[in-house]
Amino acid sequence: MNTLGKMMTPSRVLVFGFALVIMLGALLLTLPQATQDGLGLPFLNATFTSTSAVCVTGLVVVDTATTFTLFGQWVILLLIQVGGLGFMTFATLFAMILRKRITLKERLLLQEALNQVSVEGIVRLTKSVLQISFAIEAIGALILTLRWYSEFGWSKALYYGVFHSVSAFNNAGFDLMGNFSSLTAFVGDPIINITIMLLIICGGLGFLVLADLLAYRKKFRLHTKIVLKVSGVLILLGAAFILIMEFSNPKTLGPLPIGTKVLAAFFQSVSPRTAGFNTIDLASMYDTTLLSMIVFMFIGASPGGTGGGIKTTTFIAIVLSVLSTYRSDPHVVLEGRTIPKDVIQKALAITTSAAFLIFLIISIISLTEKVDLLTVLFEVTSAFGTVGLSLGLTPTLSIVGKMAIILTMFIGRVGPLTLAFVLSQKKSNQAAHIKYPEERIMIG
Repeated sequence: MNTLGKMMTPSRVLVFGFALVIMLGALLLTLPQATQDGLGLPFLNATFTSTSAVCVTGLVVVDTATTFTLFGQWVILLLIQVGGLGFMTFATLFAMILRKRITLKERLLLQEALNQVSVEGIVRLTKSVLQISFAIEAIGALILTLRWYSEFGWSKALYYGVFHSVSAFNNAGFDLMGNFSSLTAFVGDPIINITIMLLIICGGLGFLVLADLLAYRKKFRLHTKIVLKVSGVLILLGAAFILIMEFSNPKTLGPLPIGTKVLAAFFQSVSPRTAGFNTIDLASMYDTTLLSMIVFMFIGASPGGTGGGIKTTTFIAIVLSVLSTYRSDPHVVLEGRTIPKDVIQKALAITTSAAFLIFLIISIISLTEKVDLLTVLFEVTSAFGTVGLSLGLTPTLSIVGKMAIILTMFIGRVGPLTLAFVLSQKKSNQAAHIKYPEERIMIG
């Protein structure tokens, strides 16, 4: 038992915990009560849907609105909430409700789950995560309910408001509009567009950043400043590029008024940052626009939030490392601070692992599905970045294709580096401190 305890590191507990939640969700979705036809989902489709919900992705093989009963939709909503905030966060919530003491091991798990460098103040941060999340989701649900009341009535508007607010804040992308249409019917609605965008952005910034912003600090942490700057630049660049490229496209922005074009461009710039909603037909976009969205999906959101991708801080660390190499500068400097080499190495490892995974899954799906390479690249990157945007490939996937995307969503949620730590055995301290003689190899 002691050996088993040593083997169950925080990384392994988190990975196996996510897998267990996915399996429980899949079993619930196979129940007859979960689907409109009273038969329940086939196990593979149930596993795919559960994985997509827990990994807050939003890729679906069946339409959420028309396939599932109210019970099935609530199961999906619960899986989204647990997946977005983390099952350890909810375990801590129940422990606090029951007035149980949070042990050191549980604090270490929370540290890993929230991507923190220390256990100091981790329980306090967890409380803040829960309070901030529920408050933002409640505000979003209220605004959406008031907007949809005139169309759906109070009960349906409230349900839709809660579902889409939770889905947007957790960057899940699940919707109840039916027929895989997402939010295309509301492309010109400023209230719905702006509310959903703000929910996506708040969830994607990361809980540490939100806590920092709400603390009204005179001086923010370096992490907060970088996340805000990089996120802002990516959103503005994405919106400008989409607007320019799709401005005259008769199947996307072309027929829309200028104000709606700008709104739609901003929405589609925010959504690839791991949210998965869309207000225009993605399949009708030009290939160049889709390629830019693939880049944004690969970068994703920021650490410690509900989004996926390699993360904004990883992206900027790689960019600055490259620029430092160009300048022959041995140090990577950001905002007057030197970034430690181990952080740069971790960023390189995450990016390389992500690129290799995407290449591997693309190779598999290209063999099993008869579609063009750009569609496969878009779908796989969407799965890895836990985005959920689709060009229509996911509902038609073969058994092998579905299994490949399930694996991609799972790795995208837990992180390729975390999974690598789980699968590898740590070296002993003695072996880790051995330094071998140096010898150069030719590079470039």
